[in-house]
Amino acid sequence: MTEQTADDLRETVRQRYAASALEVAEGGTACCGSEPVDVDDDFGGALYAADDRDALPAEAVAASLGCGNPIAVADLREGERVLDLGSGGGIDVLLSARRVGPTGKAYGLDMTEEMLALALANRRKAGATNVEFLKGTIEAVPLPAGTIDVVISNCVINLSTDKPAVFAEMFRVLAPGGRIGISDVVAEDELTPAHRAERGDHVGCIAGALSFTEYRDGLSAAGFTGIELTPTRTVADGMHSAVVRAVKPDRAVPRHATTCGGQGNLVGGW
Repeated sequence: MTEQTADDLRETVRQRYAASALEVAEGGTACCGSEPVDVDDDFGGALYAADDRDALPAEAVAASLGCGNPIAVADLREGERVLDLGSGGGIDVLLSARRVGPTGKAYGLDMTEEMLALALANRRKAGATNVEFLKGTIEAVPLPAGTIDVVISNCVINLSTDKPAVFAEMFRVLAPGGRIGISDVVAEDELTPAHRAERGDHVGCIAGALSFTEYRDGLSAAGFTGIELTPTRTVADGMHSAVVRAVKPDRAVPRHATTCGGQGNLVGGW
């Protein structure tokens, strides 16, 4: 089999999530994997509290593709600005908007037109006025530097083919003192990339996962401190859903700066 290029993998991911969005729009459900399937205990809306699920449009819950609940670990506060990388149908954005309140704002970023259309429909149904969905990739976030207090993401970073760029972009858009609260699939250190690929494909959230050491080193190289990776459940042999936390230091200087956006000095906090 010919090895897929980064562009091939990104297109495969886009097609898979576009199909998931259409499946939900037609009354079905979607989950992380090679085909749309019913939500189970390891992925999707079942990982959220019943009160949270009941407060959202059914389509937002049905479109949940994540491996965790970043809202449960992000400790969101009134007035904060939140960015969800790979926001899909919008479940984490809408929940974030409720927590930060009318003085805060929740942004969702996704590259898939079909998911964005679903998310916009869910925003209308939820009546959310402090929510904005953006089209783009998580490797090149279309927001100025220093304008976000908290970056969240739910089982999406493992899908990127350029994770150093993702980590650098998270660092760039965060205000000094800002933080990340992420759910992702992470591999045990002894598993090589080949071992990970044996346990699942890239679009199924397995083959592209970093190891715990790789994840920690990548965040550190981008400039983050206070890095914590905590496994929460096993999703395959040697592969875990994990909570990832880290902080952008006050008055930090990015190690890998980009030219997108302007500079800011707004302060958030963990």
